Amino acid sequence: MISKEDILKRAAKLLPQQIKLRRLLHQNPETAFEEFQTTALLKSHFKKHKIKTKSLKMKTGLLGIINESKKPAVAIRSDIDALPVTEQTGLSYKSKRDGFMHACGHDVHTAVVSGAAVLLKDVKNELPGCVKFIFQPAEEMPPGGAQPMIKEGVLKKPDVINIFGLHVDPTVPVGKFTLRDGPTMASVIDFDITIFGVGGHAALPHRSVDAIAVATELVGSIQKIVSRETNPQKPVVISFGLIRGGTVRNVIADKVLLQGTARTLFPENMNLIRRLLKRTADGICKARGAKYELNILSGYPVLSNHKKVNRILADSAEELFGKNVISNTPQTMGGEDFAFYLQKVPGAMFRLGIKNDKIGANKPWHSPKFIVDEKAIYYGTALLTMAVLRYFEST
Repeated sequence: MISKEDILKRAAKLLPQQIKLRRLLHQNPETAFEEFQTTALLKSHFKKHKIKTKSLKMKTGLLGIINESKKPAVAIRSDIDALPVTEQTGLSYKSKRDGFMHACGHDVHTAVVSGAAVLLKDVKNELPGCVKFIFQPAEEMPPGGAQPMIKEGVLKKPDVINIFGLHVDPTVPVGKFTLRDGPTMASVIDFDITIFGVGGHAALPHRSVDAIAVATELVGSIQKIVSRETNPQKPVVISFGLIRGGTVRNVIADKVLLQGTARTLFPENMNLIRRLLKRTADGICKARGAKYELNILSGYPVLSNHKKVNRILADSAEELFGKNVISNTPQTMGGEDFAFYLQKVPGAMFRLGIKNDKIGANKPWHSPKFIVDEKAIYYGTALLTMAVLRYFEST
């Protein structure tokens, strides 16, 4: 089997190609289910390296595969979508599309997983099983792209028995990784509430039902769900990101749209949140003479990592890069649809350090100034390659 020295040597040699691929992706960001150019670029990359790809019914996304005839199968997943964010980095390879940006590092994920595919393809005859490379659209847009990919059968024929995922982390120095057993990222539901009032003149509020006034009261009351109606030892976050209503200052609005999101690390809280959202909207709107429509959108389950898989990742990182390269991933209320894969097969998502204060690679996810230290691609590629090899050795 390939040695750790050989993995590191090959990963270092491959890095310039991966950086080139990553920068092409960064210059041409595409949002959820619109990743047509990204998919085409990946197909070209895999064809160049003589790695088989399988056609999907989905319009975007890609499945690469090595040793399709062998069992068992291990998978590595990358998300490929960007965000509707206007880039403010000043990089020479900044986004060419105004209003769109890879502000969460999915371009780095794609480069890392593509590189691992190349390294593993070079030793495919030594692998006792199959390796699948899942390039998934629409992670940023619930209900996301993971479920459609699963329905396409990416975990079948041959059946995947283990899956690895990664996410860049701007709080972790480049060359370091973080892991966490069990619940790590929150379950998420997004919801829309449309309030219907009665419009009228601003000078005659008694002849109207002010949808804006009802909306503001409802927002405040929903926050009390968190502070007064959920167990503080099982935290919940409910946030509103959009309020839209009204036309001009002297006309009372007849309709307001609220868009919000609820998050928790405890799945049992989700049914409670759904019930209390409806009860609160019922009460406020009835008291003020308004009507409402509550639309609860599909969300993501809790992302819960498997201990055995994390152990393989930790051992692989220490073998490649020495001790003290692994620390504990903090729990977060952020959501990730990698959680859907973990409901089907054991797996884990590790955090890949991209922080480098000297170049300003320390801005938070989704920031218009988000940049990465591209040396992280080398570390992520080597780790995933070693982890796949170690997993096969352990089965």
